[in-house]
Amino acid sequence: MNTTDQPSGWRRWWLGVRPPTLGLSLVPVLLGTALGVRLGGSFDPGSFLVAAFCVLCIQAGTNLFNDAGDGARGADGADRLGPVRLVGSGLASVAEVRRAARLCFVLALAGGLLLTWWNGGVILLIGLASLLAGWLYSAGPRPLSHTPWGESCVLLFFGLVAVAGSCFLQTGRFSALALAFGVVPGLYAAAVLLVNNTRDLVQDRRAGRTTLACLLGRQRAQQLYAVFLLLPFALLLPLAGALGQPWLGIVPLLLVPMAIMLIRRFGQREGRALNQQLKDTARLQALLCAVLLGCLLI
Repeated sequence: MNTTDQPSGWRRWWLGVRPPTLGLSLVPVLLGTALGVRLGGSFDPGSFLVAAFCVLCIQAGTNLFNDAGDGARGADGADRLGPVRLVGSGLASVAEVRRAARLCFVLALAGGLLLTWWNGGVILLIGLASLLAGWLYSAGPRPLSHTPWGESCVLLFFGLVAVAGSCFLQTGRFSALALAFGVVPGLYAAAVLLVNNTRDLVQDRRAGRTTLACLLGRQRAQQLYAVFLLLPFALLLPLAGALGQPWLGIVPLLLVPMAIMLIRRFGQREGRALNQQLKDTARLQALLCAVLLGCLLI
């Protein structure tokens, strides 16, 4: 990157938090909130807004810890295919990025304490577990993002935990239905990570990482991606029956052709072209979320 073109000030930090990924953390909060209202809860806008703030801070902090960790290890070389990294591109030092990551986590903790005051101690446990998961994923002694467990972690916390926790904030109780519903956005979040790791497969193997894509290889990763994108549509059918709302299972099927198109493109795209695949997968998740919100709230 030419130094005259390098972003500065807030723009570099905006790049550092990786804005295309932030929607992945908001989607389960939106769905969990809508599901909670559908299950008889009274909409609590304060809890919703603070929860959204917390998940965005955790996501941003996790991305920054990942940036700092990879930068400290010298993992972001000239052959990097992904978006610009703060440390790897010289936009910020490791210490600066780690301070920013800690600030994001502190802000998330502050929001979590407010939610705990309003909704009880169980929310604090969920928040602390989410913070720990974010740190272990990106900055632990052996980051989960470098192991085959990355997609499972994302499925759990960007799906089940976020949806069930957000639903709890609206209803005051945990719901097995909310946990099951959380699998839907969680699978799409895992699909985004799988695309990311497939793009970086060669570099990760060279660095000794064992991501799920490294273990599976390109062809099997493509097959798993297809499962991640199509399985949610099958899961929505029994969930719609449990909620007594058939449209919840039928209307989303309109997006199946788009999912099939993305599956085909995943097999055709290579290298930096997979950055667009990542964005397209996140957009499909957002579209599915919009459809589900409409079905839940109408």
